[in-house]
Amino acid sequence: MVKLHVAGTADAVYRALEEGAKEGPRAHLGASVIGGPCDRQLWLSFRWARQERHSGRVLRLFRRGQNEEAELTKDLRAAGYEVMDLDPGTGEQFRFEALGGHFGGSMDGIIRGIPEASGSDKWHVLEYKTHSVKSFADLKKNGVEKSKPQHYAQVIVYMHLSGDTNESRMTRALYIAVCKDNDELYVERIKYVNATAKKLMARAERIVYSDDPLERVSADPSWYRCKWCHFSEHCHGSALPAVSCRTCVHVTATEGGWQCERDTKSLDYDAQRAACVRHLFAPHLVPYLRINTSSEEGWVEYEMDDGRKFRNGLPPGDGCYTSLELTGLDPKLIGDKGMDEIRAEFDAHVVPSEFADLEEIP
Repeated sequence: MVKLHVAGTADAVYRALEEGAKEGPRAHLGASVIGGPCDRQLWLSFRWARQERHSGRVLRLFRRGQNEEAELTKDLRAAGYEVMDLDPGTGEQFRFEALGGHFGGSMDGIIRGIPEASGSDKWHVLEYKTHSVKSFADLKKNGVEKSKPQHYAQVIVYMHLSGDTNESRMTRALYIAVCKDNDELYVERIKYVNATAKKLMARAERIVYSDDPLERVSADPSWYRCKWCHFSEHCHGSALPAVSCRTCVHVTATEGGWQCERDTKSLDYDAQRAACVRHLFAPHLVPYLRINTSSEEGWVEYEMDDGRKFRNGLPPGDGCYTSLELTGLDPKLIGDKGMDEIRAEFDAHVVPSEFADLEEIP
């Protein structure tokens, strides 16, 4: 029998999912990632140094996990547990915020009626996770805190933010894992630890309010965590960050929002994404030596490893580039005299490829 492998159909499905998922970056630092291993990775993500684009296959995996939540909720209710997956006050997921809205997350739900609890009327944070067979086996062997420290941190934060004191907050969480290969369930009850919660909240505060990149988990770019990190080229290489207000030297995270210190104005989400033509990269995000600055004229000058010099700022031309131009230009051409002559002769500027078809460049 001849097998006909139709790769085109699978690719079409993946592309459709990828097109439908072209959303903006997350506005806040999520409780779901605060237990990650690297402070700098979290800082770069919060500052929108690069927006991660997931493949269609990975997006299907995410969707499968989301679909599993509703099924597990039905199963728990059928087993006699009281489960609330929506906040009765809002009709939406239970959501917690802290640090002026810069940090938070949404719970899968809350549950009570658990036999192991000293009082069956006590509400627990409810968290669902799906696992591969290998991940599931490790979870069963070592438990959530050791096997999945990021998941452990997530539920600790949810418990912490559910109230102001131990008397008012939920102090237990029910973690339910399902193995995607065979549908086996693993359930673990997790206790709130105040000291751990305080460390996580302090870490979140450092990430949110630091103007400079935080310490990285390793200085070795070949280490497996760094090698596969989404921000490897920004941390260990020579990649410039994406242009947004969050990568601009003039913008600061403040209580409840973001503030442009140059224009003395608050910035909403859309404004942060768009940035403006006077965007200046925060120097600590530029992988070259800063040698001069003019706050009056609005530029920063850098020297590259081979001695070439250039400015980031306005007006563009004669060795000066806007931030958007720098992200669209091959580093080999930055500060190149021939490139500057072409820009001057045709009154042209460099356009990143994603804007090539637009009549007006943002």
